[in-house]
Amino acid sequence: MSASGPGVGFEYPAKEVSWVKRDALLFATSIGCTADELHFLYELDPNFAVFPTYPVILPFKGSTQEVIDFYAAEKAVTIPGIPEFDATRVVDGQRLLQNFKPLPVTSAGRKFEVRTKVLGVYDKGRPGTVVELQSDLVDATNNEVYNRVITSSFYVAQGNWGGPKGPATVNFPPPKDKKPDVVFENQTTAETPLLYRLNGDYNPLHAHPGPGKKMGFGGVIIHGLYSWNWAAHGLLKNLGGSDPSNFKEYQARFAAPVRPGDKLIAEVWRTGDFKGEFEEIRFHVKNGEGKVVLSNGRALIRTAGAKSKLSYDGALCTVRYIGEVAGTTGSWLGVEWDDPSRGKHDGQHKGVRYFSCKNKSPTAASFIRPTRQPDEPETFLSAVQKKYAPDPSTLPTPATQKPIVFSGKVAEEIGFEKVRRQQAQLGELQYVILDSTRLARAYPDKADGNEQSIGQVCPKIKELDLSRNLLEHFDPVVEICSELPLLRNLKVNWNRFRNVLEDKKLESAGDAFKGITELSLEDTFLGWNEICYIASKFPGLTSLHADSNQLSSLTTIPPSLPFTSTLVSLHLEFNDFTSLSDLAPISALTTLKSLLLKGNNISTITNSSSPPSIFPTNLQYLDLSYNRVSTWSFVDALPHSLPGLISLRFTHNPIYENPDLDASATPQTYVKSQKGVSKTDEAYMLLLARLPQLKTLNFSSISPADRADAEMFYLSRIGKQLSLLPEASEPEVLAHHARYQELCELYGEPSIVRSQKELNPTFLEARLVNVEFYYFDNESSKIVRKSGVQIPKGFDIYAVKGIVGKLFGLKPLGVKLVWETGEWDPVAGFDEDEGGDDSSDEEGEKKEEEEEGEGVKGGRWVKREVELKDGPRQFGYCVDGSDVKIRVERR
Repeated sequence: MSASGPGVGFEYPAKEVSWVKRDALLFATSIGCTADELHFLYELDPNFAVFPTYPVILPFKGSTQEVIDFYAAEKAVTIPGIPEFDATRVVDGQRLLQNFKPLPVTSAGRKFEVRTKVLGVYDKGRPGTVVELQSDLVDATNNEVYNRVITSSFYVAQGNWGGPKGPATVNFPPPKDKKPDVVFENQTTAETPLLYRLNGDYNPLHAHPGPGKKMGFGGVIIHGLYSWNWAAHGLLKNLGGSDPSNFKEYQARFAAPVRPGDKLIAEVWRTGDFKGEFEEIRFHVKNGEGKVVLSNGRALIRTAGAKSKLSYDGALCTVRYIGEVAGTTGSWLGVEWDDPSRGKHDGQHKGVRYFSCKNKSPTAASFIRPTRQPDEPETFLSAVQKKYAPDPSTLPTPATQKPIVFSGKVAEEIGFEKVRRQQAQLGELQYVILDSTRLARAYPDKADGNEQSIGQVCPKIKELDLSRNLLEHFDPVVEICSELPLLRNLKVNWNRFRNVLEDKKLESAGDAFKGITELSLEDTFLGWNEICYIASKFPGLTSLHADSNQLSSLTTIPPSLPFTSTLVSLHLEFNDFTSLSDLAPISALTTLKSLLLKGNNISTITNSSSPPSIFPTNLQYLDLSYNRVSTWSFVDALPHSLPGLISLRFTHNPIYENPDLDASATPQTYVKSQKGVSKTDEAYMLLLARLPQLKTLNFSSISPADRADAEMFYLSRIGKQLSLLPEASEPEVLAHHARYQELCELYGEPSIVRSQKELNPTFLEARLVNVEFYYFDNESSKIVRKSGVQIPKGFDIYAVKGIVGKLFGLKPLGVKLVWETGEWDPVAGFDEDEGGDDSSDEEGEKKEEEEEGEGVKGGRWVKREVELKDGPRQFGYCVDGSDVKIRVERR
């Protein structure tokens, strides 16, 4: 829009305008309002209103009820500095209407003016000239502006006078590759323009063929503003429930003439983009031949989706669609149920998609008739009253009251009446649960002035649960919390908040949430940026719950947000994260200590070639239970990404349920679980041994003995794995065990007995065992070793002791031979049933946590040793393998 140029800023003389109820009735009839919209067509209807686009007619009509000489009126005022154009060759170019206040049904008793000024005059060359005007409808007594119309008039073939070309036009095209959400049509007749002109637009072009032929149209054409107003009516009826307060802004460009008898077809797209409460709508109108006659259509309408939270028989739903369904008659509401099991489809019916659900369930949606009566919404105090101090006459009698049953036995109610009396003392309530009470507002829309305030009735509330209600905006939440100075915990889960980034009440919340330290926004389907915006209004927030919001990644958190320096615990459970790197932005939370990620799809540290994210050292507790970690390399990398990690929950991951599984290990040579030890017990010890910085694991504190047991067990498992491979593979195996050398220094190297190739039993070497004997000599305090001693497998233990006696100068029957197997054995605290895994119990989170913490507590591991007893049994049957180590002791 040009700020200067020929004629710009010129103000027309203020024009007085007026209207009566009859004018409003005529206008509504002429643009297609129907008998089911009596509030536009019947003056005695209690909701009688002027259709919201009516102001566009007032500059033509003025204050008269008589017909007007259109051409004379157009020539009455000339714009200085530009040529005088021929008003007999002018057509509409574009109209934009902005509504600020609803119009009274009559101007009687008041003085209204249309105040018009020039915004620009643009020379388009040979095609013609565009004159752009701004007309404000103003109450002259107080200068209040009711609405504004931006008009572009096109003077045909009246260009090339040297004026400016004008700014580039802003376009609003419909979405590509998307079917219209709404389609409606109208068959015009020869009488259509003759009826519409009676509103005050008496341009002869729309009544007599002469002007149309002179301008090249071949005869009469229908007013461009008729098509414009007809489309506005269809939009409001189909998307805004015919409620004039739902119509905020509207515009379209006049692309081609419409002749009497043409069919008009409007195609409409909802964008899902909201400006406050109003959704941006795109549309165009075609004639029956498919030619666009209205283009660049855009409207801001408070759609059915903007006031869409409803309850039917206690079941909550969100309206996603209003319109017809193929194969049926009449309009339908397409709803998405909060409980997805109630629906029948996902917004697609018989191959046609009418809307999309936010819930991914295939049965989240249904169609219901608009005539079905929804449940009545409640205010805060009415919900509190019904929940905690109900009218005795509404309570069930003993004869009708449903009995309370536990495990098939009817329980006798004792003391319940006392509880009810205590609850009825509303002024003493501290913990209020209004879950599923149809709460929609803080106060009634029309209060009589005698109601008590929330702060007067319930001043002591500390914890408040407003989950599963009809809340769509934060306005009532702000109002309620601002009156509860002691409130510390707020839950608003399962509500479907809309447009929170443009919520004016939330933006100006002030101190409404100043005392709240814990906020729950679970299952709201809010985006991460919206969650952060809401959280930023809670200056003392220490705990934030954002579970079940279908989050798959986090956007950057601006460090200026208050909660970045106060938040201690962040719950992101049951979302869609697949990697720890998806959560990198939480590094901005400088005080965060606990991060709960239960029930996601996390399987990797990073999901790209970029380096893994490193979280601040203040992050000490991580819950990764019920994810998809299937490699020990993930566990080994945790200390690098979380250098401050000292407490971990890790149950119900594939690698925890089956520690033998590791898709990253090459070669895959994991040793099977030992008898007497369940897989989860082994996983617990392997996890503990791989993460030496942990102080608690699965809610269980780690003692020095627990850690030593786990580390020795881990070391023995490495030894067994090495024993299964040739020596050349050792570096490759140890690359997957970063702590191997450290553990060897602590506990000594494990015995590695590699299997040899099978020998021909007829060969002498196949019948020999290579033995290393060692003996601690008390006199010299030294260990004496004898290696490479080959003993036939057929010798009995007496013969072996005879060899030992000669080697160490000891009496053969005075020694004890102990074979050190190199294995570890459990000796206490373990379930002897290998299949026993108590950690899978799902009866309750508390029980599950107790079992996870106690499943291995008290378990002890020792090196397995076998004494070779005296007897005739052959030596080859007393030891395994062809290389053994035997300790010699005096009896």
